[in-house]
Amino acid sequence: MYTLYSRPGSGGFAVEAAFRLAGQPFTLVNVPKQAPGDDFLAISPLGQVPVLTLPCGRSITESGAMVTLVAERFPEAELAPQPQSPGRAEFLRWMFFMSSALYPALLRYFYAQRYTSDPGAAETVQNAALAESDRCFAVIENALSGRQWLVDDRFSLADVYLLMLAHWHPVGDRPREEWTNIVRHCSALKRQPVLADLNETHRLW
Repeated sequence: MYTLYSRPGSGGFAVEAAFRLAGQPFTLVNVPKQAPGDDFLAISPLGQVPVLTLPCGRSITESGAMVTLVAERFPEAELAPQPQSPGRAEFLRWMFFMSSALYPALLRYFYAQRYTSDPGAAETVQNAALAESDRCFAVIENALSGRQWLVDDRFSLADVYLLMLAHWHPVGDRPREEWTNIVRHCSALKRQPVLADLNETHRLW
């Protein structure tokens, strides 16, 4: 059995969505925000969620890795292009771009104090983080021009990951109105029954 350690509003949203869309069972453990215990730190050295414990007993961090793993382990659900397929490179490109560039920029905004040793510099960190996140979103906005989905012109978990990040945007908790392609993309996804039901707990939109 897979065990997902998460909390509402976290990156666990995309991982929960992956399991639910794949129709696969998993155990969900809600991790409170207060100081984690030693048992949790043993599987998440930074004390962050989500963490996924695999049936073999090993645990992995990084939501992008978890989402990709679920898509690989349950190919029949068709949640991502499989290895050797034409769209695989594009899927990996967007998952790595969002998890390594966009996700960290948003974290720098919300947790600015982690990224400076100067107590008075938090606002400067936030301003730079907002500019960087908007630069990344602009790249995706351009990529969605003339197409419905991010990868191979069909739905994938990369779209779910974008939906989550777009509703973490610091200005209004939603994508900017001028990003018409991202707004259109997210509006379609929010009508998907599994994602709409999951949002009852996560409250992303």
